[in-house]
Amino acid sequence: MAAEGHSGIDALSQFKLAPVFGQLGDTLHISQANVMMAVASALTLLLMWVGMSPRAMIPGRLQSAAEMAYETVMTLCVEQIGHEGKKFFPFVFTLFFFILFGNLMGVFPLFFTFTSHIAVTLGLSLFVFLLVTFVAIKEHGLHFFSYFVPKGVPVVLLPLMVVIEVISYLSRIISLSVRLFANMMAGHVMLEVFAGFVVMLGTAGGIFLLPAALSLSVNVVLIGFELLVASLQAYVFAILTCIYLHDAVHLH
Repeated sequence: MAAEGHSGIDALSQFKLAPVFGQLGDTLHISQANVMMAVASALTLLLMWVGMSPRAMIPGRLQSAAEMAYETVMTLCVEQIGHEGKKFFPFVFTLFFFILFGNLMGVFPLFFTFTSHIAVTLGLSLFVFLLVTFVAIKEHGLHFFSYFVPKGVPVVLLPLMVVIEVISYLSRIISLSVRLFANMMAGHVMLEVFAGFVVMLGTAGGIFLLPAALSLSVNVVLIGFELLVASLQAYVFAILTCIYLHDAVHLH
């Protein structure tokens, strides 16, 4: 909803990028998204480095969290990819927690959700796509292209089916990026709208206090829901990556 003057609700202004440290040269600058991506990367490293540094037989809370994170992602890789999934564990682990921390941080005030920008999610999905394709060609050579030729299809329908399979394969880039971007952006827009309702109705006072309280209650519920969606979308991105890697390793 576009803002009109100073009384409207500009739910999209939260996604605008701005220089954090000022302009560096004519075109280069570091935005909130760059800073938050650096923070998410640091948190991912610290989770394992600080969490596992005690190496206690009876782990504390942080070590338990690190061990649980390790076990969860390792299980995901092995179950979805197979025994070969262990060698992809570092990549999937980093991808999962980079997206998870990026999603979760954006729910809190003064933070920025870099996963609500299609440029970021598209970059991540394109990297996954190129990695999967590289792994498939490395493992199977030219036999990889048989992936686009379904078995048992009549010769007459074969050209059409090949085109459909190629489009389906390429659409992974769009489906991965848009799913994450759309969910995070939609959730934050809803939070901004209802928060705006709380301020506008609360300022009006009188008979508007009850609707303001209801809007505040809805916003609290939405925050909890957004935390769930943030975690779920990181998991979905990671599990789809594992499924694509499974197809690359075990070519059908």
